[in-house]
Amino acid sequence: MSFVEAQERMLVEERRRHILDLLEQTKRVTVRELSRIFSVSAVTVRGDLEVLARMGALVRSHGGAVKALSPAPDLPISLKERLRQSEKARIGAVAASLIQDGETIIFDSGTTTAAVARCVASLHINSLTVITNALNIALELASLPHVNTIMLGGIVRGAALSLVGPHAEQALTKLNADRMFLGVDGIDPEVGLTTPDLLEAQLSALMIGISREVVAVSDSSKFSQRSLSVIAKLDEIDKIVTDEGIPMDMVNAMTAAGVEVIIAK
Repeated sequence: MSFVEAQERMLVEERRRHILDLLEQTKRVTVRELSRIFSVSAVTVRGDLEVLARMGALVRSHGGAVKALSPAPDLPISLKERLRQSEKARIGAVAASLIQDGETIIFDSGTTTAAVARCVASLHINSLTVITNALNIALELASLPHVNTIMLGGIVRGAALSLVGPHAEQALTKLNADRMFLGVDGIDPEVGLTTPDLLEAQLSALMIGISREVVAVSDSSKFSQRSLSVIAKLDEIDKIVTDEGIPMDMVNAMTAAGVEVIIAK
């Protein structure tokens, strides 16, 4: 890919990210207003909306689009990492402060867990062992001399840049961890913690099983959302780090399930 092509692709992804941001705020957008906001043709806007609709990020309507009623089935990480960046950065910093010197940590895949991993470099620790199935997180930590990273093998999920399946699951059977940072796509009091991919859910459940403490990290938009595959019930996690947007009824539900709610401000 040439430099010009790369720049054009970045502009397209940035525009689509802003479309999703607008939907978060207004719940509905029109082709006409998007064309005016971004100074592009209606044809270009329709193309953006069609792509985002195929990803499950929105629902097409007459003359525009509305917010999807459920989380995207497998929204590409290139788009996910641009959503709610400030919230994820705050969550990452607070969650990373829980890490102690000499621990073995599991990082589940996801953009919020990646935000935690990015804070590891600034921690005042001498050694850390990290287990992860996320390619982006492994790359983030690879240059840190005091971090020993164990990368699980398996089937590559391109959208999430993660490895899943029997090989990854088998690798976990002889491992243990002090703490796990769990990423999710949906949190519902009745259903529990969910994600779009069945194999990812199975692997995350096994990670929970070998961890002494489980810390879910999620921005507040994930609450009261449900995705396809259940990872665990609420009472299977110990803590959740989120932002100030969490609804009070969700705080009460988490507390009732024995989960400590930590709000990153």
